Amino acid sequence: MAELEPRNFLQPCLLLLLREQPDHGYELAARLRPMHDGDGDAGGVYRALRSLERHGLVRSEWQTSDVGPARRTYYVTPDGVNSLDSLADSLGQTHEALHIFLDRYARVVAAAKRGCPEGSRIDHRADRYGRTNGVHAARGADRPAGH
Repeated sequence: MAELEPRNFLQPCLLLLLREQPDHGYELAARLRPMHDGDGDAGGVYRALRSLERHGLVRSEWQTSDVGPARRTYYVTPDGVNSLDSLADSLGQTHEALHIFLDRYARVVAAAKRGCPEGSRIDHRADRYGRTNGVHAARGADRPAGH
């Protein structure tokens, strides 16, 4: 279940940001905040960028400036784009699993608040993929008695 851990979300976020546009580390850290619930640790961003670079998913180059020190600019590589595509597919599957989980959780909590016994009915409605969720639904909540 490691793929659901937030710490594993940093690298796909960085790849996406770099696919949007090349950038410097501190700017990436600032752009990352709305997407990633990190603590704003620029050091963590740089460690992740170095790891992505070691794996050939990003590249960097030094750029000089007339008004300050040279800064390293990061770019996503073609392998990084392929990796991002794969990670996005995996995150899509996680997204679906989370929605099923949260829907089931909401139903169980709602049934408990209504005082319905947990095992009174099983809801076998299928999602868009034909999967049933096996959630226990209260009699009369969404289905008539006898079904």
